Amino acid sequence: MSNPQYVYVMKGLTKVYPGGRKVVEDVWLSFLPGAKIGVLGLNGAGKSTLLKIMAGLDSEFQGEAWAADGLKVGYLPQEPVLNADKDVMGNVMEGVAETKALLDRFNEVSMRFGEELSDEEMDALIAEQAELQAEIDASDAWELDRQIEIAMDALRCPPGEADITKLSGGERRRVALCRLLLSRPDMLLLDEPTNHLDIPSILWLENFLSNWKKTLIFVTHDRSFLQTLATRIWEIDRGKLFDWSCDYSTFLKRKEDAIAAEEKQNALFDKRLAEEEAWIRQGIKARRTRNEGRVRALKAMRVERSQRRKGEGRAKMKLQEAERTGMLVADVDEISFSYGNRKIIKKFSTMLMRGDKIGIIGHNGAGKTTLLKLLLGQLEPDEGTVRTGTNLQVAYFDQLRDTLDPESTVVENVGDGSDKVRVGDKTMHIMGYLQDFLFTPERARTEVRFLSGGERNRALLARLMTKPANVIVLDEPTNDLDSETLELLEEQLADFNGTLLM
Repeated sequence: MSNPQYVYVMKGLTKVYPGGRKVVEDVWLSFLPGAKIGVLGLNGAGKSTLLKIMAGLDSEFQGEAWAADGLKVGYLPQEPVLNADKDVMGNVMEGVAETKALLDRFNEVSMRFGEELSDEEMDALIAEQAELQAEIDASDAWELDRQIEIAMDALRCPPGEADITKLSGGERRRVALCRLLLSRPDMLLLDEPTNHLDIPSILWLENFLSNWKKTLIFVTHDRSFLQTLATRIWEIDRGKLFDWSCDYSTFLKRKEDAIAAEEKQNALFDKRLAEEEAWIRQGIKARRTRNEGRVRALKAMRVERSQRRKGEGRAKMKLQEAERTGMLVADVDEISFSYGNRKIIKKFSTMLMRGDKIGIIGHNGAGKTTLLKLLLGQLEPDEGTVRTGTNLQVAYFDQLRDTLDPESTVVENVGDGSDKVRVGDKTMHIMGYLQDFLFTPERARTEVRFLSGGERNRALLARLMTKPANVIVLDEPTNDLDSETLELLEEQLADFNGTLLM
């Protein structure tokens, strides 16, 4: 490694997806230990791909990329993978497998001192025990059980014996985070770490990472999280990676200035190109060398203009409001609901009226999604009744995005087999409609399982907005959405005249 002081180096890295779409092109970067870098970009720009390359999970790229020798990398993907054959504690213990093996070996060596050994064997045993003890002391492994207890308590993980398959999205993420942090990596790569987490967990994670002395690279659209942690910003924009050596608020100001300067420069270039095109159409009066040079310059300008990559644009979306409901949306009378012996809701009563905008908060696993399903009639309460009003047309944005078929394309999911969609009082071709949600024709024909988390969210929003609704139910709508789309969604929901449960 030519620069041993660097944690990680990329030289001329280019990543091309099957089909020829360049995700990132000619990336050169390096950073020192202790960096805290936030990675920004629109959904599908290549942020998760960049992290996978750095985690060593994607080697299909051009150029060079390598980590410092001996660097231990910890990676949290957008959708953490847990071992369904193990309970919560079994999954957490996977993060300390190396430390546990170290302690087990120390105990094995210690027990051998009671055996009859030759002088040479005894010397070797003493040397190994000293080496093991030094490693254990350095990693503070003597306190392993206490470390596990503190980490699980701080992240409020479910009980150790809990079934992984029955956890909520937030509970699963907390278990995955606990397992990762206990593994003590030298570099943390976190892809949307706050997704599904409740507010206390996010605040704990912010505090923990603020005091993290090692290297942190994270992708997030959580603006508060970015402002708290990032001292450096990487932005992926139109296939290029821009390294901004500043915090998030400074980045926003500099980015605004850079966009204005780029637009001004492009306008001047386009004006000059138009003038040269007008000149060439008039005909060249004499084949003088000066004119031939001007023609060559015009050809070069045409090439430069054709290679200019347009900005990704801004999503366009418009909620379709159905006919109004009656004044009463739902009358909830003393409902109770349990999962086995676990009481989720007890003797809850309320009335939902037309135009109510209700936010549902609570710890992960408290029962927020369950309450939504009870109010929608997707679950029957154990006790009590839910009486719904008249003319309800419900649009449901589910937490796990299960209403999308992963084996079908975006077009098939949004159009339900038709190449036309009805938007308000007009009919649009499905491709034109999906372009409003920033899907190129290529991405629109892509199966949902190959999309990024943010692209799946935009596909679900596109589908939701083809259906007139007077009741909108959003379960964790902000997960994975880029800040531009989030702001537009906020505007739409603020102007929505129907009933909102979120």
